Amino acid sequence: MILENKKFDLQFISDDKILLAGIDEAGRGPLAGPVVAAAVIFEKDIFIPGVNDSKQLNENQRESLDKLIKEKAICFGYGIVDEKEIDKINILQATLKAMKIAVENLNVKPNLIIIDGNKSFNSKIPTKTIVKGDTKSFSIAAASILAKVKRDEIMKNAAISFPQYFWEKNKGYGTKQHIEAIKKYNYSPMHRKTFLKNIFQSNQETFIKNEK
Repeated sequence: MILENKKFDLQFISDDKILLAGIDEAGRGPLAGPVVAAAVIFEKDIFIPGVNDSKQLNENQRESLDKLIKEKAICFGYGIVDEKEIDKINILQATLKAMKIAVENLNVKPNLIIIDGNKSFNSKIPTKTIVKGDTKSFSIAAASILAKVKRDEIMKNAAISFPQYFWEKNKGYGTKQHIEAIKKYNYSPMHRKTFLKNIFQSNQETFIKNEK
C-alpha cells in the first residue's frame, strides 16, 4: 500500500527520469556534538512501510528502517558539521552547510531537492522547501531517519571518551542529568560553547576560565 507520504513525493516525479532527493537534519538543538544532514534518492516505485518522521519512531524502529533505506535507495549521502564550526557560524548556517555537503556526497545527481523546513542553501540543482516535510514526504522522512541514526551513533561513540555526560542516553540534548553533569565537570571539547551561556550565567567565572 502506498501511503500519503509517498504520494506526496510522486507529485514531483513526472516520469522515471526525474530523480528526487529528500533532505533532513538531526541535531539542531543539542548542547554537544555535530549537526548531521542526510540526503537520499529512491526509484519512483520504491516504498518502505513504516518510514516516517524520525521523531515519531523509537530507536529500534529507526535502526531497522535505517538498514532498509540504505538497501532500497539509489544512493544516500551525509553532511556533518562539527560543534566548533557551529559556534563559529551559528546553527542555522551550519545546518544549511551540512545539507549542502550531504547533496555533494550523493553518487547520483538528482533533478530536484526537497528540504525539510523553510530555509534552503545555494545550489545549482533546483530546491524546494517543505515545512514539516518530515511528516509529509517519504524521501524527507527517510533522510530524517538516516540523519538521526548517524548522529546518535556519533554521540554514543563519543560517550566512550566522555562518560560523565551520559551521551549514550541523552545524545547531547539538554536533559537535567546532562546539565547537572556540565555544571559539575564543566564542558568538554565537544560541547557547543554558544549553547552553554545560560547554564553558566550563575557561574560566569568558571565559564570564562574555561573559555581561555
